[in-house]
Amino acid sequence: METATIDNKTTTGTWKLDKAHAKLGFSITHMLVSEVEGSFKNFDINVNVTKEDFSDASIELTADINSIDTQNEMRDAHMKRDDFFDHAKYPTMSFKSTAFNKAGENKYELKGDFTLHGATKPITLEVKARIGKHPMNGSTIAGFKVTGSIKRSDFGLAPAAPGLMLSDEVEINANLEFIKS
Repeated sequence: METATIDNKTTTGTWKLDKAHAKLGFSITHMLVSEVEGSFKNFDINVNVTKEDFSDASIELTADINSIDTQNEMRDAHMKRDDFFDHAKYPTMSFKSTAFNKAGENKYELKGDFTLHGATKPITLEVKARIGKHPMNGSTIAGFKVTGSIKRSDFGLAPAAPGLMLSDEVEINANLEFIKS
């Protein structure tokens, strides 16, 4: 695939998530020795851009808490209960960007309001972005690799779980592909 820098006239407009090529994941340290990874199967992200350098990108994410998948059905069921995510009371998590600032070639700092478990907090994420042309259909596509972290204590997640059992820091990792509409 031919790639170009993000500073390209083809960037302006609306971008839709290519769900077949997207993953919204997380990891948390368990018992101070290993990482438990998971993802959300059902989520959507919309990106709108009017400036060629993406500096005004408006990004909104919504994810269904019920779609959590850690490759362990018992753990997933527990995480949906009221002592963790409380899916019945808080069925979704969301993110709404407040800034998308250039931080280097194809690198950005994404700031926004993250809502989880009834709490909204500002967070900052790192984004590596690439743009190109799809080799089969010629459409303009973009890839975002998003990384960052949150503190589960900021959102009241599993307050009874001690830090020796689950780290307070939860890593966010997403690989996202978008198609320009």
